[in-house]
Amino acid sequence: MKQILWFRRDLRVEDSALLHYANGEVLPIFIFDKNILDKLPKDDKRVTFIYDAVLKLKSDLQSLGLDLAIFYGYPKEIFSTLHNDFDEVLCSCDFDSYAIHRDKEIESILPMQRYYDSFLIHPSQGLKAEDTPYKVFTPFYKNLMPLWDCDKIEEYTVGTKIKLLNYKFPNIPTLKSLGFQTQALPQFLYQTAQEVLDVFIPKLSDYHKARDYFYMDGTSNLAVYLRFGLISPKQVFNRIKKYPNSEFFIRELFWREFYSYILYHFPQSEFENFNGKDIVWKENKEHFKAWCEGKTGVAIIDAAMQHLNNTGMMHNRLRMIVASFLTKNLFLPWRWGEKYFALKLLDYEASSNIGSWQWGASTGADSVPYFRVFNPYTQSAKFDKEGLFIKSVLSELKESEPKLFHKENALQSDMFLHYPPLIVNIKQSRQEAIEAFK
Repeated sequence: MKQILWFRRDLRVEDSALLHYANGEVLPIFIFDKNILDKLPKDDKRVTFIYDAVLKLKSDLQSLGLDLAIFYGYPKEIFSTLHNDFDEVLCSCDFDSYAIHRDKEIESILPMQRYYDSFLIHPSQGLKAEDTPYKVFTPFYKNLMPLWDCDKIEEYTVGTKIKLLNYKFPNIPTLKSLGFQTQALPQFLYQTAQEVLDVFIPKLSDYHKARDYFYMDGTSNLAVYLRFGLISPKQVFNRIKKYPNSEFFIRELFWREFYSYILYHFPQSEFENFNGKDIVWKENKEHFKAWCEGKTGVAIIDAAMQHLNNTGMMHNRLRMIVASFLTKNLFLPWRWGEKYFALKLLDYEASSNIGSWQWGASTGADSVPYFRVFNPYTQSAKFDKEGLFIKSVLSELKESEPKLFHKENALQSDMFLHYPPLIVNIKQSRQEAIEAFK
């Protein structure tokens, strides 16, 4: 048996389904996919992160007596040149529309064995008694309590019957040859996933409170590592589960599972309102541009968006605030926001991003009620009273009184500031959105 081990979003050797189930002569590969890369800006930070992670994977495989062939091109063309020498492909699953289309193309060339090690459960599990999927998180979560109640989920071990195929490896493409520039990353991303986890574990006792305060470093910072598989969710679960007060974080892991589950069972939700509501959104491109650039006149929105543009990062509480502002106050399509986040977020995960945007827009599975509209001023006052996050991003507001950040038109009324004018009235736009949803 000669197998291709196609690493994609599972860039690790620990708890690897591919290395566990491989049997015979193998060729581990990674493809820098032109279908994806050609759509990205040349300063995309994710490419720098993935590039470094792929080189680390190559080194880790070499320590096991294996190696990694690194290709740059279109997967269909690459497999067309490989297929005569192999019997099958082993790979990890993905369920967004592009991944499904890509895998169908490859399966027409070589048989594929798919494994699901980027999540805790396969979406075909966790169904109701009548074998239909849940549409609400809490009963889905409760249905998986046997998983939550267990002490440990068994992790994959490296198989003993695998041998590296004798193969002429292609030259490793440089980041420049891929068409990208090396980018500076947030400091924590220069650590290993296990090191980041080690830093987070002492914070578990306060996580249920600290996670909402975006000026604090109370989150796990694991999302990017989970997205690209530098650590598996089972590894995270098994480490975290041992500690008191871990349930709040485990619940967040299950939200990630839930959104993958929803996309699997309802693939049309990638493009359509999950709940079928026919909403006539506005299409004000000037307002969308102001939102993207962080020039809305609302300090917390502007700081969140400029921070995203500069770093590729955004705290979950801030994601909810800016999503509510876009879909409820500006009444712009959630798909516009989802696409922009897909372009900018370092931890972009299709299922979680789509699910979260539909949640914020009140169109998704178990989404926020349409009449619940986040007031950005209330949110900034509650979770950043002293304006520490806002001041860290918006240098022009460093000397401003924090109370000005939490009141509509207060910044615009300060004669010493030239802050962008408000592009929408918060109270009026909220009421208009509620009436439209009714």
